[in-house]
Amino acid sequence: MSVLMTLRVSGDPRAIEAFDRDVLKTVSARGRELGAIHHRFYGSETEVLVIDEWPDEASFQAFFDASPEIKQMMDGAGVTSAPQIDFWRVLDVDDAF
Repeated sequence: MSVLMTLRVSGDPRAIEAFDRDVLKTVSARGRELGAIHHRFYGSETEVLVIDEWPDEASFQAFFDASPEIKQMMDGAGVTSAPQIDFWRVLDVDDAF
């Protein structure tokens, strides 16, 4: 079963939106090559949230380690602390829709 990965940082979401689109496409393609199933950025006034779906934690870690552009993006958004990365598994309950 796949996992959701959430990555949360304090920073400027507008800087993420303004980041070089060609670099974003390169990173996105690398993610798909390494197993990413879904990917999305979200922003509030002061935070950036990334939600991805991956086959497993190891696939995400391989992608993250192979993507120095992520640090460039975070630096450009004013991020000064390590991202909070969490992995979530689907719970086996009968209420999904």
